[in-house]
Amino acid sequence: MKEIHQIYDIAFKRILTLSDKAVIHLINGLFGTTYSTDSTITYNWTEHENKELKKTLSDSILTINGTNSYHIEAQMTEDEEIVFRVFEYGFGHSYKNRIVGDAGESLEFPQPCILYLDEGKKDFIPDEYMLTLKFKGQGEFCYKVPVVKLQNISLRELNEKKLIILLPFLLLKLRKKLQKLRTKENMEELQSLVMNDIIQTIRQNEDAGNISRTDALDLIDLTMKLYMKIYSKYEELEDFTMRLYDQSMELASDKYEKTVEELEDEVQELKSVMREQEELIKNLQAQLKELKE
Repeated sequence: MKEIHQIYDIAFKRILTLSDKAVIHLINGLFGTTYSTDSTITYNWTEHENKELKKTLSDSILTINGTNSYHIEAQMTEDEEIVFRVFEYGFGHSYKNRIVGDAGESLEFPQPCILYLDEGKKDFIPDEYMLTLKFKGQGEFCYKVPVVKLQNISLRELNEKKLIILLPFLLLKLRKKLQKLRTKENMEELQSLVMNDIIQTIRQNEDAGNISRTDALDLIDLTMKLYMKIYSKYEELEDFTMRLYDQSMELASDKYEKTVEELEDEVQELKSVMREQEELIKNLQAQLKELKE
């Protein structure tokens, strides 16, 4: 289980480095914001030290357009301590970026969200965590952290909210089911999940312009790698796993070809710019000659 958690932790950090357009869609979908896809993103890759002087990596706090910060804390399963960790990360970020004004210093916490990737125990995970902060003689404040349960979101809603970069994590939907019972129907359901719900939906969103070509290739590649880690051990899926492996090889080739195409396009653009510059220089030289005459 620990290895599975690490795999998905690494995968989640990877999707946060996809194109700005894809990540902006994620922010808008999770927080209900309406940032344009040409907004700028600042990644706050920082480490904070907790009270035991142990470093806690906070690499999911993103700042949009240099002003508003958002903290996405991804979880696999339930964690009763999660709200304290989110508060701790938020405090570390706000303290580092504390604001100094005429009335003194102030701390502005990032807007938080806990994203549960796995289904967990559905009766246990709340829709919102709350932490009451009591200030002696000054009153109290309720720190609220909303919760998003990925496996409870329909494919249609994922598309509507353009949460496309979360699609690879739908692989978790059938993990526990297959651990309990590996029937033919369950195996076919998994294959449909991979090919139709995940890979086909990724390609459809690429065609719709919601993600870039590179995003699509990376997401499909990530889906295949996660599948291999979790499901390739099942003998009943051997033929399907081999087909996915072959697609993975084709995908690697596709990425290379795309890189070559992009480089060729850049070369052509540079040549075009150079021709324009040469033409401009000729015109200036001609004007200079006329002035001298």
